Amino acid sequence: MNISLRMAMMMSAIFGALSLGFAVYGFVSLGDMTDPTQASDARGFVWFWAFLASIAIGLGVLAWWIERTQRKESER
Repeated sequence: MNISLRMAMMMSAIFGALSLGFAVYGFVSLGDMTDPTQASDARGFVWFWAFLASIAIGLGVLAWWIERTQRKESER
């Protein structure tokens, strides 16, 4: 299965937005937790989603850069 660079950019943008949304929701919800163990576990979960969002955004930027470079070389 081939995925075009534009499709990769779109999928990474969607996944990055969803992951970032989960992370933000988790950070906002941390204040409501009273159990320190539960709060520590939730903090780890939130940072995991933030990490996934950063990877997705990075791969999307990389796909955009590759697509732009290929387009410029094909115009020559």
